[in-house]
Amino acid sequence: MKYQDNINQVAELQPDYLGFIFYDGSSRFFDGVMPQLSKKISKVGVFVNASLQNIIEKIEKYDLQAVQLHGEESPSFCEEFKKQRNIDRSKNTIEIIKVFSIKDEFNFEILRPYEEVCDYFLFDTKGKLPGGNGYTFDWKILKDYPSVKPFFLSGGLGIDEIENIRSFLKSPESKYCYALDINSRFEKEPGLKDIALLKEFKGQIF
Repeated sequence: MKYQDNINQVAELQPDYLGFIFYDGSSRFFDGVMPQLSKKISKVGVFVNASLQNIIEKIEKYDLQAVQLHGEESPSFCEEFKKQRNIDRSKNTIEIIKVFSIKDEFNFEILRPYEEVCDYFLFDTKGKLPGGNGYTFDWKILKDYPSVKPFFLSGGLGIDEIENIRSFLKSPESKYCYALDINSRFEKEPGLKDIALLKEFKGQIF
């Protein structure tokens, strides 16, 4: 999300999460005023190889409830972040969503060191840039998912994928699919979501 009026419009559709990109290399980079949102909606900060200090500053400034780590963040980085947030018991626990990009194949052993330091995994399509590449990977790869950790499915989800998404959600490989992460296929321009398309998607999937 990027524009205040558009944020409010999307929030009226009651998503579980709204994402805000704090990677300045993105056309969706957020540096605006955060509107007051329902407590039922978790605000997610999306970061790419950011420093721990930068992430914590954004959490404090925008009252984020989750972070999505979209770079090459190590398990030790995730662990240190969890420790930092747990030092002050007055602070709310921040969910950690670690992103892994998939193309034609994926080595699921990569996930093992992250099991204890992340709350969710997110699988998207490997492209030239982090996120928002607009096309899907082969979801059958997730048949080999070895974990019980819930994951977000991302990467090119759009209206024309409705039937495929329905089929996936009925398949064994979706057993631990916790959420659908939608983005670029629902935009009029980077960061500006098409409300009509979102309503259509929500109506047909949920």
